[in-house]
Amino acid sequence: MTEHEYMTTIEWTGTTAGGYRSFSREHAATLTATQDLAVSADAAFRGDAELTNPEQLLVLAASSCQMLSFLGAAARASVDVVSYVDAARGAMPLGPDPVAITEIELRPVIRVRGARVEDVVPLVHQAHEHCYIANSLRSEVRVDPTIEVIP
Repeated sequence: MTEHEYMTTIEWTGTTAGGYRSFSREHAATLTATQDLAVSADAAFRGDAELTNPEQLLVLAASSCQMLSFLGAAARASVDVVSYVDAARGAMPLGPDPVAITEIELRPVIRVRGARVEDVVPLVHQAHEHCYIANSLRSEVRVDPTIEVIP
């Protein structure tokens, strides 16, 4: 094994058609755990593999922040986003101390109604530039979106 991986998924559905103040910010996050948020160390560090670990929470925070920043940008631009699903990945290569999560890859699938892909992509980049979590990390945070336009 050359690195540890931390996987999270977030999902939001709704509409941003009513503007910035109208859309729900509530979204679902899927981690390892299925119960209330019980947290342990990663199994590689003698923790419980069935529980959420801090590394997953870091990846989740970056994913959630990107989504919320994007939804705000889309709403301000009058783009109707109807769903956003991100299967995020964080990588922590094994090597000399200090070991760190060095990259987080966000791969959102964004469904919009009545917008053009070329109008949505800049909003993804704008959201990334304004994401508090990504701006707080030393890790490289990359966003590789898939935009689906529905009628």
